[in-house]
Amino acid sequence: MFRSTIQRSFFHTSASRFIKAGDRIPSVVVQRGSPVDTVNVGELFGNAKKAILFGVPGAFTPGCSKTHLPGYIKEADDLKKNHGVDLIACVSVNDAFVMSAWGEASQAKDKVELLADSKGELAKAMELDFDATGALGGPRFQRFAAIVENGTVKHLFAEETKTGLDVSLVENVKKHL
Repeated sequence: MFRSTIQRSFFHTSASRFIKAGDRIPSVVVQRGSPVDTVNVGELFGNAKKAILFGVPGAFTPGCSKTHLPGYIKEADDLKKNHGVDLIACVSVNDAFVMSAWGEASQAKDKVELLADSKGELAKAMELDFDATGALGGPRFQRFAAIVENGTVKHLFAEETKTGLDVSLVENVKKHL
């Protein structure tokens, strides 16, 4: 029987132990458009009545750029107008300049706020980090989405394979709003 070693050679997977419904979004500082434009994620989401935070393994990667981020951009107006979502944000373990360029290239402005977790501190605090050294050069966010109300996670949708595109897609998240 042939078994693919691609995932094992690029990604290290371990037992899931991440943030869950009922937990507060961690108080970790991330970057917005530049290294000096910072925001505390716990405060940002604590000030939003209803929000969606989704994480991706990397800006400009195929699944993130062709499917995940564009889905949230396309549905942003509907999420805000018809589902009461105050804030939609995407976070990745990338630097602020990369996230800013990705936002411009994706036309995310005024739709989805892009957050740079440049040191992976939020990914670690949420326990949604994984070792992607072979494919992406180091630790990255597992692909996920969370519905957050007043700073508390109400629903978490973490991809079992770390990088898949299923439960964290906007179409699934909308069903739970």
